[in-house]
Parts: sequence; C-alpha cells; structure tokens
Amino acid sequence: MAFKLKEIMPWGRTFQEYVGMFALSEEDLTRPILGCGDDPASFNAELTRRGGTVVSVDPLYAFGADEISRRVDETFDIVMEQIRQNEDEFVWDPIRSVNELGKVRMAAMQDFLSDYPQGRADGRYLRGSAPDLNFADGSFGLALSSHFLFLYSDHLDGKFHIDTISELCRVCGETRIFPLLQLGATPSPHVEPVVEHFRAEGYEVMQVRVPYEFQRGGNQMLKIRKVENGTTRVNSK
Repeated sequence: MAFKLKEIMPWGRTFQEYVGMFALSEEDLTRPILGCGDDPASFNAELTRRGGTVVSVDPLYAFGADEISRRVDETFDIVMEQIRQNEDEFVWDPIRSVNELGKVRMAAMQDFLSDYPQGRADGRYLRGSAPDLNFADGSFGLALSSHFLFLYSDHLDGKFHIDTISELCRVCGETRIFPLLQLGATPSPHVEPVVEHFRAEGYEVMQVRVPYEFQRGGNQMLKIRKVENGTTRVNSK
C-alpha cells in the first residue's frame, strides 16, 4: 500500500515515555529492539546514543527529513487542537497541561529529525509497514509497537491485528504492545480475540500494568512470548 505524506499526522513520543509504556528494564535496553510504527519518536535516537541496538520501521521513513519537518509544522496545531477538545480523556501527570505536552512532543520530534538523516543512512530507520516485515526469523530480541495496534481498532480489523502480531513474533523473541485502548479511551474489542488466538498457538500472553498512563485507563501493555517445551523462548541475539 502506497502512503502519501499528506495522509500522515506525525506525532513523536520520548525515550522516557517508551521506557514507561513498555516497562523497559536496563536488561531490555541491551537487547536488539525493533520499533514497529515509531513515527517521529526520539526513542531510536536516544537509545542509539546510549549504545543500544534498535531499528524502527514506519511508512513515514519513505520521506526525507525536510519533508517530514514540513509535515510536522503543518499538522502540529491540528493535533494540539484535537487534544484540547478531548482533554478529559487524558491524565495530566507528570505532563501538566496541553501546552506542556506540545513542548514535550515537539522536542521529541526535533530530536528525531536531528538523528534521522544519519540513522536512515545507517539503516536504523527503514520504510515499511505491517504486516510484512523484511527481516529473517528471530532477527530481534524485542518488538515494541506504540500507539498503532489496538488504538485504531475502528480502522484495522481483527485479522490485521493477528497477521501483524504474528509477523512481529516471527522476527522477534518477544512482542510488547501499548496501549490496549482504542481512540476515545475505550477498551479495544480486538484484545480478547488476540489473547485467545496466541495462547492457542502456544504463546505466553500477559496483560501487564505499566508505570505510564496518558490516555485515561491506558496503563496496560500486552506481552507475547513463544513457549517451547515448557519454557519461554526469549531471543537475545
């Protein structure tokens, strides 16, 4: 599927938000990580500076830094106005206001944009979209999917979720997905069928409370790991 930049609303989260959303330990951060649908987040830039190994995949990365920067400028006020109109759906702690959120998000996106040209050249930012990932089996230790699966449940059906998560599990030893809510801060109808499917396929599936909540009620992630011969397989290449 061909994506047009005018169809994308770039919105980047910080390294510390990723740590909170996915309950990432210091050990987790030493594993090779795949970010699925990272958008212009600063996680890749910051983890790379810390010496970590991470590849981010997103349709956004078909475009150059100047194009993405212009699109950020075009859409920033639109996104901010949508947040103001739905302010009651969010928890304002530790970010205390819509204006502070704007500063945090813009700083994350500027960090991404500063890192993007070199990261793109290094192969850390790759154009791609779920559910087809051009990696060998077990290429990564950990997959992180932020604000993509489950969030857009009205637009992405159950089959898409299962196909995408299956692909993430193929290339990664463990997959973590956050949040488990859809837009409007209501539970996604796809969570229970996904849990049932992957448990039936022999995976360990857990809903884990995390130390992060911005969408009200959005403080859980889904963790999926393959179990073989009574033990959990965690790829730590």
